[in-house]
Amino acid sequence: MSAVSIEKDQPCVVSKEEYQVMIKPHGSDKLNPLYVIDDAKRAALLKEAESLPSIVVSSAAAANAVMMGAGYFNPLTGYMNKADSLSVADKMVTTKGLFWPVPIVNVVKDAAAIQGKKRIALRDPNVDGNPILAIMDVEAIETFSDDEMKMMTQKIFRTEDPEHPGVAAFSSVGKTCLSGPIQVLSYSYFQSEFPETYRTAYEIREDMTKMGWNKVVAFQTRNPMHRAHEELCRMAYEQLKADGILVHMLLGKLKKGDIPADVRDACIRIMVEKYFAPNSVLITGYGFDMLYAGPREAVLHAVFRQNTGCTHLIVGRDHAGVGDYYGPFDAQTIFHEEVPKGALDIEIFEADHTAWSKKLNRVVMMRDVPDHTKDDFVLLSGTKVRAMLSAGESLPEEFSRPEVAKVLMGYYQSLDEKPEIKLHGHATGA
Repeated sequence: MSAVSIEKDQPCVVSKEEYQVMIKPHGSDKLNPLYVIDDAKRAALLKEAESLPSIVVSSAAAANAVMMGAGYFNPLTGYMNKADSLSVADKMVTTKGLFWPVPIVNVVKDAAAIQGKKRIALRDPNVDGNPILAIMDVEAIETFSDDEMKMMTQKIFRTEDPEHPGVAAFSSVGKTCLSGPIQVLSYSYFQSEFPETYRTAYEIREDMTKMGWNKVVAFQTRNPMHRAHEELCRMAYEQLKADGILVHMLLGKLKKGDIPADVRDACIRIMVEKYFAPNSVLITGYGFDMLYAGPREAVLHAVFRQNTGCTHLIVGRDHAGVGDYYGPFDAQTIFHEEVPKGALDIEIFEADHTAWSKKLNRVVMMRDVPDHTKDDFVLLSGTKVRAMLSAGESLPEEFSRPEVAKVLMGYYQSLDEKPEIKLHGHATGA
């Protein structure tokens, strides 16, 4: 058994006619990817960019550019200005009424190098030599006040704790906001380092169109997939009578201790190859840095999964969370309490904590077995999993497929230093 394998051709935008059998992108009838696909035009822009004043952007701003270039952040045409950023943070809507869950910004500490310039080059902080990432038409250079930064931080992350990894990243890049439309000229390191996995939103739509998929459920992950994750995907697929599953992994920066993307990719590929029906799963990845913003990030995940053509997104326990900053199901309740009706076309598949039942000899959602106690489930802490794998001990097959455990064991045993990590046992793996 194997995952779907589709030849990756030269990117091209799916026609409007093909979209008529798929869910529409967010905010428009067709995708508006900002990557300059035409080779000659892109070469001319890269040549122009070398003569433009330039600035090395933050990793977060670079990831925002990659996501806009790939069509994931449709229908945005560039970085948000101060007014839109504050409005989105406060009310999840731009000043013109577009629903959007988090500000998409290019914030810097010092804009002196491009002050007064109307057209600038943005350089990639994550690639040696800081090559050109995009060209930006600067419409405004504005500064957030301390109070405005606090408001945005609190609204996005529900905390101002500097120990929160998302808060730490958000507060470290500066307060000067550069806004305006961009033309994206590179997908940064994602396409070169993950050629078999990185896909744009329009490439995913193309793949789904070729396969005749209309109802598709997306699974977000920043972790390897254990038995609970595998079965959750299968539950959603079967209950929704879906045409396929999009396993969509984050390929950008994570907090210290999270498992590297190449290891996660290997784990997921071998699991899908051996345990899912042929042509039922697309294994893909996207170029973005994790925000750890819990509920707000879950909504962002829904927005850009709609842009890939997915009709449903699995949202489980502590989706996109970290530590104890969010309630276990805050990422589900936000869709009921804060997302306006009709703001999104994609639907949420709400999942509970999922684990192996010793009584039933299968993976279940805990809410479906009220007669169970904690001792009736196979539950392993992240610390225990890491210790077992580092020592070369096999994980219980009820917790992890042996092929997945073998990949993880090789990773842990290859580390010279073994930093503390958390392998999430909850259902989303998000």
